[in-house]
Amino acid sequence: MKRLSVRLVLSHVFVAVLGAIATYVVVRQLAPSLFDESMRRMGMGMGRPGQGGTTLRDQFAEAVDRALLVGALVGATAAAIFGVVASYRLVRPLGRVRAATRAMARGHYDVPVPKPQETELAELAEDVNTLGRGLADAEARRVRLLGEVGHEMRTPLTVIDGYVEAMIDGVMPTSPEQLGRVGEEVRRLRRLSEDLSTLSRAEEGRLALILSPVELGPLVTAAAERLRPQAEDAGLRLEVVSEPGSVQVLADADRLAQVVTNLLGNAIRATDSGGEVRVSCRRAQDFAVVEVADSGEGLDAAELQHIFERFYRVPGRRVGQHDSGSGIGLTIARGIVREHGGDLTGSSPGRDRGATFTVRLPLAGPTDQP
Repeated sequence: MKRLSVRLVLSHVFVAVLGAIATYVVVRQLAPSLFDESMRRMGMGMGRPGQGGTTLRDQFAEAVDRALLVGALVGATAAAIFGVVASYRLVRPLGRVRAATRAMARGHYDVPVPKPQETELAELAEDVNTLGRGLADAEARRVRLLGEVGHEMRTPLTVIDGYVEAMIDGVMPTSPEQLGRVGEEVRRLRRLSEDLSTLSRAEEGRLALILSPVELGPLVTAAAERLRPQAEDAGLRLEVVSEPGSVQVLADADRLAQVVTNLLGNAIRATDSGGEVRVSCRRAQDFAVVEVADSGEGLDAAELQHIFERFYRVPGRRVGQHDSGSGIGLTIARGIVREHGGDLTGSSPGRDRGATFTVRLPLAGPTDQP
């Protein structure tokens, strides 16, 4: 009784039987009176007694009963047959969906579900196909992430292993300079570990933000001034523009400073000596907007679609001598901004024409509290 096909057939039979009973009751109540009325109009009274003492009226009622019984049996049989056909047409597509979901549970995400003619079932099949494509994409990203993490860890571990073996064999002296290089690679591994941890928390919505009203202008200016010596060493002109008045957001100040620092550091690394980096903070309707623009390498349209992916590196980009970035800074920055209810986007007119990264955050309302 718990199977959908059985319930569907029984429901058709039940509706047919219920309809037959209702029809029988109505006909038995109305047919005799209507028959008598018709006979009176014809001037025939109630009819003469027939064989066995039955009148014409009784014969008519008996005929009606038999006809109703035959009709009820035919209707119930037709309803049962139609129910079997309908249940088969319904259960067969559901069986395909069930088979596909079981295959997905076993790790096979490329099992397509054919679309039936029924609109609702076709939408269900399309949803399952979309789910399969999403799971396949997530699995591909997971495999790629493992490979990229292994690649990022391989370089510093190889350097550490080489230095340590050389020191053990006496080929290289155990001097502060050599130990400092080992320490630098260890710090690189630690930064990678911290970045991966932050990325995981950002994508899972577990950043544990400490929210408070923050004046965005002074925060952006302070973050930019911390990197001004780096920009000047690279021969760049750093311009900081903040809109007059209050631009207040409800945010975690340290996390927002991390975002601005990451965007500004990327802009400095992507810009040649003599170029310009501009950081601005302003209002735009109900949002606070922070823009970091540079006159550096720029990005193609195809590259803009991937810059926020984990470990994505722009092909052909110049890499500085001390550039030890993990390749997930933009991914983390966007996760932090989205945790604040905003978004981070990038734009560029093309290669060698600079790029602009824009942070949009909702302004703090008068009733916003930490």
